[in-house]
Amino acid sequence: MNAYIVSVLVPLVFTLILRNSKKEKKRGLPVVVGGEPGYAIRNLRFTTPVTTAWEGISTLAELFEQACKQHPNRPLLGTRKLISRETEVSPDGRSFEKLHLGEYGWLTYRKTFEAVCNFASGLAQLGHKRGERAAIYADTREEWFIALQGCFRRNVSVVTIYSSLGEEALCHSLNETEVTTVICGSKELKKLVDISGQLDTVERIICMDDEIPSNLSLVDRSRIWNITSMAEVENLGRENSIEPDLPLASDIAVIMYTSGSTGLPKGVMMTHANVLATVSAVMTIVPGLGNKDVYLAYLPLAHILELAAENVIAAVGSAIGYGTPLTLTDTSNKIKKGTKGDATALSPTVMTAVPAILDRVRDGVRKKVDAKGGLSKQLFDLAYSRRLSAVNGSWFGAWGLEKLLWNFLVFRKIRAILGGRIRFILSGGAPLSGDTQRFINICLGAPIGQGYGLTETCAGGTFSEFDDTTVGRVGAPLPCSFVKLIDWPEGGYLTTDSPKPRGEIVIGGPNVTLGYFKNEAKTRDVYKVDKRGMRWFYTGDIGQFHADGCLEIIDRKKDIVKLQHGEYVSLGKVESALFVSPYVENIMIHADPFHSYCVALVVVSHPALEEWASKKGISFTDYAELCEKEETVKEVYSSLVKAAKEARLEKFEIPAKIKLLPDPWTPESGLVTAALKLKRDVIRRAFSEELSKLYS
Repeated sequence: MNAYIVSVLVPLVFTLILRNSKKEKKRGLPVVVGGEPGYAIRNLRFTTPVTTAWEGISTLAELFEQACKQHPNRPLLGTRKLISRETEVSPDGRSFEKLHLGEYGWLTYRKTFEAVCNFASGLAQLGHKRGERAAIYADTREEWFIALQGCFRRNVSVVTIYSSLGEEALCHSLNETEVTTVICGSKELKKLVDISGQLDTVERIICMDDEIPSNLSLVDRSRIWNITSMAEVENLGRENSIEPDLPLASDIAVIMYTSGSTGLPKGVMMTHANVLATVSAVMTIVPGLGNKDVYLAYLPLAHILELAAENVIAAVGSAIGYGTPLTLTDTSNKIKKGTKGDATALSPTVMTAVPAILDRVRDGVRKKVDAKGGLSKQLFDLAYSRRLSAVNGSWFGAWGLEKLLWNFLVFRKIRAILGGRIRFILSGGAPLSGDTQRFINICLGAPIGQGYGLTETCAGGTFSEFDDTTVGRVGAPLPCSFVKLIDWPEGGYLTTDSPKPRGEIVIGGPNVTLGYFKNEAKTRDVYKVDKRGMRWFYTGDIGQFHADGCLEIIDRKKDIVKLQHGEYVSLGKVESALFVSPYVENIMIHADPFHSYCVALVVVSHPALEEWASKKGISFTDYAELCEKEETVKEVYSSLVKAAKEARLEKFEIPAKIKLLPDPWTPESGLVTAALKLKRDVIRRAFSEELSKLYS
């Protein structure tokens, strides 16, 4: 018994001492900077912004070549073999494709480098000239990475395009950048054929798949483009090898088109030095990142978060296994029942995630626990509450042997969902709720590094360190960035505010990009260069600094609407507060200056709503019918009001009326971006009738 007490108390006391010391830990320090006056913070460990973590390395091409020489026989790129593709029909007659995928097959660093060099030579042999741009338009896969690195070895600027972009945005991106070569998958090639008459400069297509889509037989292929498979390009380069034409640090590596949450997407020009600065900075944040790590890649490589992450992973000799959001776990939508999802097959140690993915993991776990009920649910609830108390600093939480016991009895099974070996998760792209962050911390046993950055800053900005257990913050400035707050008097945010300085977030450093392609006016609006030569990007986000130098995002200038009686409503702030309702899968707050209240469009969570209806004995034929029932609207609305009160929202910030929507908002529907951000204008137009009724 005495041994048991000691085993509990010693870790408890040690942990609490450590925790109390961390309260005083500084993570960022004030710094004097140029440009517009404000309150600026730098990373504690670096007095000046980091440009590169590797001596003699100034471009992504050099970094990749160095890694391949250092780790020639280690696995780099992994892809699962497709065993079978089946169609399942649900009871309501809808068809669903299900995949049976095999184990991962790997390319070593040496083989990958050979493929990259061959592709680079083949690209030149195809006729792609110096100064011309190439576009990569495909889902995340190993060929995407090979094509990117191959283009870098010819100093070809790569235009990255989300595979989910609509026709108008796709045409705009390709025509504006005058792309001559498009590298894509067979699915994307079909879309290109459909709009071939609207593309002005495209001359050649490189298809990542060996099979050319059947609809190409309907057109004169020779009249439109020279279409070649990626394998043929690599063979051509293997037989006709040429010396690389390597870039300089100041050369444009990528023109990355944003997902266009407002209007047509803008092309952000990133130099090799810009991306390398972020890659170098992240290297200093992830603890012990090395060649024993395995990374699960499934987010769009057309998003800077994923592109930067994969370059970090490749730089240190780690392995990258490719998956998709629809095959991620054993219960994912496209995985055949009884077969392995990507995470189970790969057993990754590191992964990036957007909050929507982590929310799904949380909701999936809770749904399973609730469905089991009985002793299983009681055990989970007890284990979770005990660990939550400990994480929140309570002396009476689960520490020591009790923590190990709960990990073995309860959380071990949950950790198996993502392969059982996850030790670090990087979250970015949108704010992560404190509830989800705590849930993932406890159930997966892994710290979450929540980052804040933008395409315009190459994802660089701030990043919470692995030992920072607070929620709702996005960490101290990355080593590549200075972060400054400037006054925004119109919104009531000042750097002199007490107890925390507040203002618009401005990011400076070598990671700040050149600006928007062929859009000098917009570039001048949000990019500034101070007298010291540092570039600054004005984010439009509102933040506040904590005493330890960590940043918290609290508002956004563009999301603020003034109501009829003069009150200001921050749409994003209200949405974040209401998102914690279990009935909410997605939500958009709408405020009209000609009315005194705001309203909400709520995309309902099917599992939560179905469980409630079952308990209440409410019958329904489909979710559309359930969403129209008065008792359903009342239940969801009361849940939103509860969440609003817990978040201490003002009365005018709480939506007075809501409309429940049964169908999810997906990138394919055009209502959210590929990064799952709301397209407010598109949603307003799509649901204009519903919004009008809410104000009638």
